[in-house]
Amino acid sequence: MLSSLTLTIPENIYIKDPQSSKLGRRILEFSIILIDKIGIEGFTFKKLALEIQSNESSIYRYFENKHMLMLYLVSWYWGWLEYKLVFSTNNLTDKKEVLCRAISAITENPKKDESFGFIDEVALHQIIIHEYSKIFQTKDVDEENQNGYFIIYRRLIDRLSQLILDYNSDFKFPKMLANTILQGALKHNFLNQHFPHLTDNNQQNCEHIKIYFQTLTFKLLD
Repeated sequence: MLSSLTLTIPENIYIKDPQSSKLGRRILEFSIILIDKIGIEGFTFKKLALEIQSNESSIYRYFENKHMLMLYLVSWYWGWLEYKLVFSTNNLTDKKEVLCRAISAITENPKKDESFGFIDEVALHQIIIHEYSKIFQTKDVDEENQNGYFIIYRRLIDRLSQLILDYNSDFKFPKMLANTILQGALKHNFLNQHFPHLTDNNQQNCEHIKIYFQTLTFKLLD
């Protein structure tokens, strides 16, 4: 599995793959910094061009608009979670430990991964917490799904749901549970930061979120 896992983004999301050039990698790096700072609503290619000291037109050589750039970043994040899930469960044979490690990989707060130097995974995680639903909840979501824009997210859910079935093949709702874990962890991170009285997690490292979803999962499956 590890030998075939790459962070390859669907080609129709971008005009030119930003990972293929120095300028493109700077676009990704500073997009994350800027969106984390001001949010997607306030983000523009003009502001990004000032940050990277380049022309606004140069950014349009990579992305049609900021929605497509966000689709790229969100897809990259799902791919990175998939990478973490596969890496953390590789060579394990105990099915409960595999599922426990997988849940931990996708619910824990990230640390900077030096394998991808131009991406700040910590800042990107914050962007996903606050912005990812805006990518799904659009009028064009069905067309975008048909175009394969969400293929990495779907693959991540398929991987996690398969691990759920490996642990309990009789469980009838593996994809519903997989989505609950993945999206629920993001939601509780949001609540922890902005509505702490609505969540039981009061720790900065969000350890309770991981424990909650591990507990919930095995209560349902055992």
